[in-house]
Amino acid sequence: MANRLKMAKVQTILTLRSRGWSFRRIGRELGVDRGAVRRHVRLAEAGAPTAKRPPGWDVENQPNPPAGSEDQNQPNLPTGSEGENRPNPPTWSGPLSKAEPYREIIEAKLERGLSFQRIWQDLRTEHGFDGGYDSVKRFARRLNAAMPLPFRRMECGPGEEAQVDFGTGAPIRDPSGKRRRTHVFRIVLSHSRKSYSEAVRRQTTEDFIRCIENAFRHFGGAPKTLVVDNLKAAVIKADWFDPDLNPKIQAFCEHYGTVILPTKPRTPRHKGKVEAGIKYVQANALKGRTFASLHEQNRFLREWEVSVADTRIHGTTRKQVVKVFEEVERESLLPLPVDCFPFFHEAQRSVYRDGHVEVDKAYYSVPPEYLSRRLWVRWDSRTVRIFDKNMQQITMHIKRDPGRFSTRSEHIASQKIAYVERGTSWLLNKASLIGPHAQLWAESMVQERGIQGVRVLVGLMSLAKRHPDKSIDKACETAQTHGAYRLRTIRELIKRQAPKQEQFEFMQEHPIIRDISEYGDFIRNAFMKGEAI
Repeated sequence: MANRLKMAKVQTILTLRSRGWSFRRIGRELGVDRGAVRRHVRLAEAGAPTAKRPPGWDVENQPNPPAGSEDQNQPNLPTGSEGENRPNPPTWSGPLSKAEPYREIIEAKLERGLSFQRIWQDLRTEHGFDGGYDSVKRFARRLNAAMPLPFRRMECGPGEEAQVDFGTGAPIRDPSGKRRRTHVFRIVLSHSRKSYSEAVRRQTTEDFIRCIENAFRHFGGAPKTLVVDNLKAAVIKADWFDPDLNPKIQAFCEHYGTVILPTKPRTPRHKGKVEAGIKYVQANALKGRTFASLHEQNRFLREWEVSVADTRIHGTTRKQVVKVFEEVERESLLPLPVDCFPFFHEAQRSVYRDGHVEVDKAYYSVPPEYLSRRLWVRWDSRTVRIFDKNMQQITMHIKRDPGRFSTRSEHIASQKIAYVERGTSWLLNKASLIGPHAQLWAESMVQERGIQGVRVLVGLMSLAKRHPDKSIDKACETAQTHGAYRLRTIRELIKRQAPKQEQFEFMQEHPIIRDISEYGDFIRNAFMKGEAI
């Protein structure tokens, strides 16, 4: 058997319906299925009883309608012209609350944020209320349900804020006759309601930045803050307290000195001015129109903004939009930088084992401590900038052609720099540390052999790892006197300086050494006996 609604809830449904509430709204507020609401209203309109009334029910026993209604304390509606075509007067399911005479006092205390317990205590001590706490609590809850708090309207000073949003634009019919969908970008200055609109095909980060920049140029300045919803072009991860913004959007805001403030997720009223502005441009400018190209739609929007949107008397401010903008808000906007935002591409890249990252098929070095990490890279037609995960710049390179490498010397680990790469001056300086004759021989050798002498100097450094500096220096002195500038000469001279190996005389006589004739006799006897030797 289906659950029956209590008489109190049925009468509440009828009361709210008489106030013009929809079935959906009544069901949502009372937690009742919309079909059940419709069924009880239709039964009441047909004159059928919706529930049994207790014995002794009369007009004086009927309580007031729900708190906050216009018919409070009016159990019966007037008859005649004002009461025609209205349902039977709603009734309440019990006697009046003992707290009813203190309605205004309770409402005032609720507005101050006092708890039910505190309100009951104050009624007892200050007004002599003799009822229980539960009666005050029930009555206060009814008042809270009937008195929703109004939204707070926020107004901004000149140049303080602009609100940004996208909506559906007018379709474009290409030469083949196919209709293509567009999006309309709109930005509204919150003080004057001066606006800018632009149609785009996609809502990418690049399109978003380009539209905002065009709007700033149109206004002749930038607002201090930009209020946007959590569109993917600007917000990577929505968070009311600490959103994760697109790094490219952050760089754009730094360039113009403004700040992005995303709204609370799923709360469009936080940018109500541009929400109304999107509806206005859709209904007034674009509804029922089709354009041949995106350029044609944007040209129409520019003319419409100047001739219609700017000249209207705004419904809220009751002033002409363009007049407020020219007289008050234009001078309050932030000045624009000389250059436009340097539009760049951005992506994450992994550092290869050779210490480079790849951008557009060219390769750029980073310090060795970033090996195998993922870094942020920003590049345009001229430069490549590399950042760590905190968006702190690590290094910068000039843009290279595909297939080319850009390697900075400070990015090469010292252990990986060959002697040849260090240069002739560095090698000659190292030769001077061996000794004065080695330095003289090295300088003369380089003058004699030219570029080939660089590798000979590297070989001289390798000899210093295996031989004493004194031996190398003496060999260089000898080679210098003969004008010998080959590394093999130095090696031979070092060998000749080594001490001679001791020679041992073989002993001619010893008890264990036999005479050679004895070995001959031994072999002949072995052959005669046929024994194997």
